[in-house]
Amino acid sequence: MTLYRPERDIFLASSLEVAPRLLGAVLRHETPEGTVGLRITEVEAYIGDGLDPGSHAFRGRTRRNAVMYGPPGHLYAYFTYGMHVCANIVCSPEGEASAVLLRAAEVVEGVDLAELRRIGTSGRTIPHRDLARGPARLVVAAGMSLADDGADLFLPPFELLLPTEQAEFSTGPRTGVSGAGGGAAYPWRYWLTGDPTVSPYKRHPRSDD
Repeated sequence: MTLYRPERDIFLASSLEVAPRLLGAVLRHETPEGTVGLRITEVEAYIGDGLDPGSHAFRGRTRRNAVMYGPPGHLYAYFTYGMHVCANIVCSPEGEASAVLLRAAEVVEGVDLAELRRIGTSGRTIPHRDLARGPARLVVAAGMSLADDGADLFLPPFELLLPTEQAEFSTGPRTGVSGAGGGAAYPWRYWLTGDPTVSPYKRHPRSDD
């Protein structure tokens, strides 16, 4: 599939429009240790104030979610469960909270470095499909961290390439979201149909469906 460097304007649209367009895109992150490239295979869309009960911005701007209200095309990174970092791409005009969570990807560049980051000192063998299968694993494999919150994806050390054609995709409820936001009324999880790197769906025990 042919890839191209998009203009920032593409991210002025709502995350609901941007999310499926990111499927098959490649996000590259360069560090002193090397570069890792991720082909995005699964995402989730979130929107803001009072509109999306699954969103960090449902009740308005906070110190934690401030980047969601910032300029589009930037990285919104947050700490969750006291141990993981997740990464999102900010969408919509500045002042409107909207972002796409990067849920899973295939490592297409820098596989050895991604494996080293994931294995650490454990010595475990990790199947290739699992290197970035899940939002926290994706962040580790790419060498991103909470310090990247607010980073501009249009500037080094990042590069984002989008596919010229829309890939075939499936949709469904978002993973692990409690309450109404995790129900069938919000089928805002998008994934490449049949791709082995897509993370397994996990319904939150307190979702509405």
